[in-house]
Amino acid sequence: MATLLRRLAGPMCLSRRWLGVILRETHGRTSHRIPLNGLLPGCGRPLTVYSRRQHTAAGPVTLEVDIKRLEGEDNGIVEVLMCRHKAKNALGHMFVSQMRELVSTLSNDSAAHVVVFRSLVPGVFCAGADLKERAQMNHRQSDLFVHGLRSLMTQIASLPMPTIAAMDGVALGGGLELALACDLRTAAYSAQMGLIETTRGLLPGAGGSQRLPRTVGITLAKELIFTGKRVGGQTALEMGLVNRAVEQNQTGDAAYREAFSLAREILPQAPIAVRLAKEAINRGIEVDMSSAMAIERMCYARVIPTRDRQEGMAAFIEKRPPRYTGE
Repeated sequence: MATLLRRLAGPMCLSRRWLGVILRETHGRTSHRIPLNGLLPGCGRPLTVYSRRQHTAAGPVTLEVDIKRLEGEDNGIVEVLMCRHKAKNALGHMFVSQMRELVSTLSNDSAAHVVVFRSLVPGVFCAGADLKERAQMNHRQSDLFVHGLRSLMTQIASLPMPTIAAMDGVALGGGLELALACDLRTAAYSAQMGLIETTRGLLPGAGGSQRLPRTVGITLAKELIFTGKRVGGQTALEMGLVNRAVEQNQTGDAAYREAFSLAREILPQAPIAVRLAKEAINRGIEVDMSSAMAIERMCYARVIPTRDRQEGMAAFIEKRPPRYTGE
């Protein structure tokens, strides 16, 4: 145990607030759970948090992407934890594979009402492409990998529940494309973000060339992409790239705390209604107004027979807070 705790206390592990280990046993994988208490930011309530490391027949596999499901009054908020410390969450094969599996699981999770994507690597959200891995690929391998990366971002964008990216540090290239695949974004003023691919002889290939214009407008997106410019959190807020921007704090997680606060604002609302509102917006924005109205009508028709709608009406009449169940 002493050896394990010394290893966890090393420079490449999580901060003390997040220390803990889950080693799961599934088809020959050993499992141990060692809870260590921390405090959930902003509420002072004790929370048990875990990180995980898998052991397979081929040896230990460190998880570069993890998941945390909150409980109690925050039940329904799920956090996607990016923790590839040495490579600053660079989008390598292992990272992308683990993220794809995790997002696939969330896509069918009716208990997940809001998902927050955050980094456990200080000063970094996601540094973008893993250039060391990319340098070892031939032209075809590179094309296939970027195609898979584009597919992953589409998976994230297609998640049925609201998603929030908390950028407490650098989000460049594919890192910003990951944030753009989320519905909402928060950032620290000190964060740096940009689609810098043209400075590397490339162009945004994981959805950035399409999602950035839809977020900030076509002319501003062209300027940012053509120049490869990096912008800070305050500028990103002014141009509409992020929803909220805040001063960084001493613990380096101000954007996460803001994202968590935003998730808490969404959480009390009717889950099915929120999901259908997201579907109506996402599908409607891609078509003409007449077709968009038809999409809205279809989504509205699906929410009418839900128990949550009946509960919302009853709560209004009885002048009490609604108790939504997601049914």
